[in-house]
Amino acid sequence: MKRCHHLCRLLPLWLSLVILSFSHISYGDNVTYDHRALVINGVRRVLISGSIHYPRSTPEMWPDLIQKAKNGGLDVVETYIFWNLHEPVQGQYDFEGRKDIVKFVKTVAEAGLYVHLRIGPYVCAEWNYGGFPLWLHFIPGIKFRTDNEPFKTEMQRFTAKIVDLMKQENLYASQGGPIILSQIENEYGLIDSAYGAAAQRYIQWSASMALSLDTGVPWVMCQQSDAPDPIINTCNGFYCDEFSPNSSNKPKMWTENYSGWFLSFGGSAPYRPPQDLAFAVARFFQRGGTFQNYYMYQGGTNFGRTTGGPFIATSYDYDAPIDEYGLLNQPKWGHLRDLHKVIKQCEPALIATDPAYTSLGQNLEAHVYKTSSGACAAFLANINTQDATVKFNGKTYKLPGWSVSILPDCENVVYNTAQINSQETTSEMRYLNSSSEGTDQPLSRLSSSGWSYIKEPVGISKADAFTRNGLVEQINTTADASDYLWYSISFNITMGEPWLISGAQTLLHVESLGHVLRVFVNGFYIGGVMGNARSAKISLSKLIILNKGKNTIDLLSATVGLQNFGAFFDLSGAGVTGPVTLSANSVTFDLSPYVWTYQTGLKGEDMSLFDVSDDSASLWLSDSTLPTNVPLVWYKMQFKAPAGNDPVAIDFTGMGKGEAWINGQSIGRFWPTYTAPLSGCSNSCNYKGTYSSSKCLKNCGKPSQQLYHVPRSFLKGANTMVVFEEEGGDPTKISFATRHTGSLCAHVSEMHPAPVNFVLYPELAVSKQKLGPMVHLTCPGPDQLINEVKFASFGTPQGTCGSYSHGKCSSTNALSVVQQACVGTSSCSVPVSIKAFGDPCRGVTKSLAIEATCSS
Repeated sequence: MKRCHHLCRLLPLWLSLVILSFSHISYGDNVTYDHRALVINGVRRVLISGSIHYPRSTPEMWPDLIQKAKNGGLDVVETYIFWNLHEPVQGQYDFEGRKDIVKFVKTVAEAGLYVHLRIGPYVCAEWNYGGFPLWLHFIPGIKFRTDNEPFKTEMQRFTAKIVDLMKQENLYASQGGPIILSQIENEYGLIDSAYGAAAQRYIQWSASMALSLDTGVPWVMCQQSDAPDPIINTCNGFYCDEFSPNSSNKPKMWTENYSGWFLSFGGSAPYRPPQDLAFAVARFFQRGGTFQNYYMYQGGTNFGRTTGGPFIATSYDYDAPIDEYGLLNQPKWGHLRDLHKVIKQCEPALIATDPAYTSLGQNLEAHVYKTSSGACAAFLANINTQDATVKFNGKTYKLPGWSVSILPDCENVVYNTAQINSQETTSEMRYLNSSSEGTDQPLSRLSSSGWSYIKEPVGISKADAFTRNGLVEQINTTADASDYLWYSISFNITMGEPWLISGAQTLLHVESLGHVLRVFVNGFYIGGVMGNARSAKISLSKLIILNKGKNTIDLLSATVGLQNFGAFFDLSGAGVTGPVTLSANSVTFDLSPYVWTYQTGLKGEDMSLFDVSDDSASLWLSDSTLPTNVPLVWYKMQFKAPAGNDPVAIDFTGMGKGEAWINGQSIGRFWPTYTAPLSGCSNSCNYKGTYSSSKCLKNCGKPSQQLYHVPRSFLKGANTMVVFEEEGGDPTKISFATRHTGSLCAHVSEMHPAPVNFVLYPELAVSKQKLGPMVHLTCPGPDQLINEVKFASFGTPQGTCGSYSHGKCSSTNALSVVQQACVGTSSCSVPVSIKAFGDPCRGVTKSLAIEATCSS
């Protein structure tokens, strides 16, 4: 079986050289900085970084994610430290499993990469309560993130704990380890004005405290224009080319370049075109930057109850270069990898001098780095949305709109941010039947015979319930020990309240700070309401019928992640704070000030029904009639793990809202009934022009999140799934799927630069003739071969991967040429030229579009 066509016979050498080109990191004993860059062992460095948050994946995934980051051209892995994860109870620490930050840092080191440790300890990050533990809120006299002694005491104690942990393992670069940077605080400059003069004192103290810990590496503060020396202030945002540090002695650093945006329940899925992301990166280095970090490089999953927001979804995919499941997001990963190679080729010039700026026309710019030793690198930018032709150094260059061309020798264009040479891949979910065999359709509905259930009691059912006069705020009551707080009140209807007529309709009105409310009257569910990411506050008005004698109203309030951003975010409340009223016959009666009974959490939570080793086996019922589409039910079933090593997901279509556990480990909240708005999405998004989080959206009118990641390490041979359904659903409609790469695609024009690798490493070129544009396709699996070319067109093809079509002109032999070059190979390269395909339309710029599939 042939492994590679002659056109790409040197690709294994190419790949090995690429890997070697990103493997030159050695840990230094001395990390400093000057006005141009970080300086490691006396050498200025251009550094490309990416965020991978250790608890949003698993230790079993870490090596592969980090290796893919390295192969993508990263020098540094950046992560926050999550205080509430490590110290859930004051003074009790947890660094096991996904929380093993030491193991994560060592795994990065083993791959030959550096680490930027963002201690914070406030992190934002769409993480519950911004990363702060809830017990912090209850310390007497405390005020978060200001000049407040109780807060500063706890912040210093935890920061020192993390620094000491790293020092004990010799993980700072000053000890020969991989950590070259640390961060204190986080985006405080966005909200510090709300804290008045105390904010400046707090920032000064934070800087002094961090420096006193003697890490031997520089500290940074992001979005903090007044960061005290020697702390480096850095930029966060979609674009940071216009940013300047607050001192001429500090380098220009970008700690958060948003590779996409986060998903909220009830929202559409944001994505960022790779051309715009590459444009932002190139502009940053063009205008003097030397350290750039992608937030996120791999987003991962918000397991358990770790989401913030509120209403942040369980998926934290972020449209990052590596997707939630650990697969490459192409062409974004490949397009950025090529950019990183070219930036590294320019490094000798970039670190030696400041750029010289020349205007090439309106919104047309050239920045040149030229040294006395002869090194020269140029960046030509077109900030308009229309294409342009410019003159530079006596030569003519065509610049697509909203793009940057990079010339590592100040003469030849090796890379343009708008012209993607990298292949694109589509992902598909293959649904499984009960025996874990693949099918083309989601026929894997889990039969009712395999399920058992326990009904969660409505209202008060636990011995630790308590009473209070009036309504209480939820977070101060539960301390976030559970999403849930029951509010219950009982009253009698007698002849003394003629306005409350038994059997007649009465209007119940409830107001809540959020986030979700379920209402029961006399044990019957009468309805619910939920907030959204823009406004958590909710109210419900419902006509009810009361009984003569005793009546009970039970309100189940639920949070969906706690506030994580904003001034005084820790004071944001939740739950039913009233009023709660009954109205009939033009009279309104306020129940709010009366005696209410409260219960934190669910009885099933206290019984640990999600724990597969619990003692509740005898309580689970297996009736022939499974209760479905009713609220407050726990479901359990056993299943076999899907065969193979492909990533696994659960499709919760048919369910309402709740949480799911696999073998006792929570995979997060599910909520497939919360759909995105019907409008605001488009089939394609123009990368040209300034990007914002609402510019490019998909999945309108569909569930915000339908598929939920189950890490392979959560699974074993025989598995138990436990689901708590809050709203009402049918668990027999739950299905399992595995994630696969579908098609490989590429669309390259005659105007594209030649492949970056062949330009930077001419010895890899198959032909010694002048290099031109080429299409490259590579199967993602090590044992895969291209088995089919589904589409090939040279001329004016249209469409996107999976829906290409022929244009007005098309070469008649395109399909056969591509089939001969690619079928039966693991990778292939096809020139985009009339020499290979003939000229189907003279005088027209032509392109080659290919869609192919691979199989083992």
